[in-house]
Amino acid sequence: MNQIELLPPKANIETKAILKKVALAHRYLAELKGVASSIPNQNILIDTLALQEARESSAIENIISTFDDIYQSSSKNEIYISEAAKEVHAYSKALKVGFELVKKNGLLTSNHIITIQSTIENNKAGFRKLPGTKLLNETTGETVYTPPQDYDTILKLMDNLQAYINNDELSEVDPLIKMAVIHHQFESIHPFYDGNGRTGRIINILYLIKNDLLSLPILYLSRYIINHKTTYYQLLQEVRNNDEWENWILFILDAVAETSKNTIQKINDISIAIQKYKITLREKTPKIYSQDLLNNLFRNPYTKIEYLMNDLKISRNTAIRYLEQLEKIDLITKKKVGRDNFYVNNSLLNILINPSTDLSK
Repeated sequence: MNQIELLPPKANIETKAILKKVALAHRYLAELKGVASSIPNQNILIDTLALQEARESSAIENIISTFDDIYQSSSKNEIYISEAAKEVHAYSKALKVGFELVKKNGLLTSNHIITIQSTIENNKAGFRKLPGTKLLNETTGETVYTPPQDYDTILKLMDNLQAYINNDELSEVDPLIKMAVIHHQFESIHPFYDGNGRTGRIINILYLIKNDLLSLPILYLSRYIINHKTTYYQLLQEVRNNDEWENWILFILDAVAETSKNTIQKINDISIAIQKYKITLREKTPKIYSQDLLNNLFRNPYTKIEYLMNDLKISRNTAIRYLEQLEKIDLITKKKVGRDNFYVNNSLLNILINPSTDLSK
């Protein structure tokens, strides 16, 4: 078992290479924050992009779902196409719960982290109290890493991590560098029986919110991690074995920069699509146009009669009439799934599904 040192790290984590790359990552992150503020209804981004991140983050843990499954499911209405889709929606809910906690308190505490994990896993197990947790190689089954086994050690390390997250006097390094350190420390403590990876990736986002580097939880590193999964785990272990922080921090900074660029493009594409839909609705169906209708179409890539009824406070017949008119002018496509009819915003769905930039570089 590797001995985990208390934070801050004793090694130099502000090398020339790191400081050079952190400036670039900040530039793209600041641009992302600005672009996100240009969308009038920011719930559109939280709802659609959070589900995309939830799907990618869950896939790292071998919880595989399709875009159709997650967007046809609805946690609000407790309708799930598959068990995997249900888990993805639980992750998305946990992200939103964490976002509200950080916004309200300006802190990210151990209790907040426990709440996030319990929302993902739908249990109240809390930090590990029993020994036996090991991280295994997926291919060979061999033990790669053994995290702390006793409850008191886990508590001590999590208390230290909480202080490092919230007390800047413990370490005055750049917050993006700190985020890389926090992510490594949390994954190494591995404090829960299940859901550590997904919880750790939510902590990344919330730490950026806490430090006002983002105003919305929309920077999602999971696709970058999937594309570099072997390197990700290798660098995690190199810090544990050799205190090799530089390559790990550079990896996370690359992830922030590349993911920011990708998300900027995606948000710009969504913004353009919203404007096109607004113009078309006003020109071709002015009697039914409203901002609430537009919001519904872009918060739900797969909308339904019931969603329109709830969001616009209209009758079933009126909702059906609206959707029929939208289908006639090619803004949505009707899709039957089992006994349900969905109405697909293909423009939005294509933006969400297709990567905007190559994250495999």
